[in-house]
Amino acid sequence: MASRAYNIPNLLTYARILAVPVIVLCFFVEGKLESSDFARWAGFWIFAVASITDYLDGYLARIWNQTSNIGRMLDPIADKLLVAAVLLLLAADQTIAGWSLWAAITILCREILVSGLREYLAALKVSVPVTRIAKWKTTIQMVAIAFLLAGPAGDQVLPHTTQIGIGLLWIAAILTFYSGYDYFRAGVKHLVDEE
Repeated sequence: MASRAYNIPNLLTYARILAVPVIVLCFFVEGKLESSDFARWAGFWIFAVASITDYLDGYLARIWNQTSNIGRMLDPIADKLLVAAVLLLLAADQTIAGWSLWAAITILCREILVSGLREYLAALKVSVPVTRIAKWKTTIQMVAIAFLLAGPAGDQVLPHTTQIGIGLLWIAAILTFYSGYDYFRAGVKHLVDEE
């Protein structure tokens, strides 16, 4: 069983978790340097690689038949840690500000609520499959966050990088709301049945 804990898909998940404090460190370095572009680009690339591992770990686990309980447990946790930490950092440095904070809040609230619902339903031995809309939401969310991480440094390479990221974040928030509603609609019948 120990070997399953250290298979390649799980190592990719662990790497995604370890990427979180490294991205946070980039933001702290950014505040200390005169030129913050290096720190922004470092955070961007670490996030981009971590996002790719989100796809790879599940794909490799399936094709190599290396699924494990620890992988099933840690994969969604790694995703939520990565997204939540980066959204909080982007809010703290005001890349996301004003009305755009509501998009980030919508995403964070949905992640917490769906996690709670999944945990409850798992105790009832009820599986809630990931929908196609939820997969699109995750993809757009990751792309939006990558654009926002590049932020002002990205604006120098591709004009309006930050604005593109904000627009994509709103699209992700709308899909987040819709997919969250989908999960609750699927789960609520089990909640009512238990009463």
